[in-house]
Amino acid sequence: QVQLVESGGGSVQAGGSLRLSCVASGSIFSVRVMGWYRQAPGKQRELVASIRSGGDTNYADSVKGRFTIFRVNGRNTVYLQMNSLKPEDTAVYDCNFADGVFVPWGQGTQVTVSS
Repeated sequence: QVQLVESGGGSVQAGGSLRLSCVASGSIFSVRVMGWYRQAPGKQRELVASIRSGGDTNYADSVKGRFTIFRVNGRNTVYLQMNSLKPEDTAVYDCNFADGVFVPWGQGTQVTVSS
């Protein structure tokens, strides 16, 4: 069973930066599409960024130009570099696969952006 462990969240002021990390157990990581998701209070979970095994990326319009997703397959790790953070980026961030087949969600990591 694949397990996902996220880290790197915290509290920052608007305009600040954070880098999130997600480590996945299991040998199939390198061939799967990985994604970073977030869920703000009272809202549905949304996919903010995804990356294919070959490195192609996609971003939600709300984070384009500010967030960068990248992966290191040899470390089974996917990262989310978040720059120019805004208060509306406040949420719990999770990683999971982004190809329609999920594994159990990890604990997530809280990101709080103050104005």
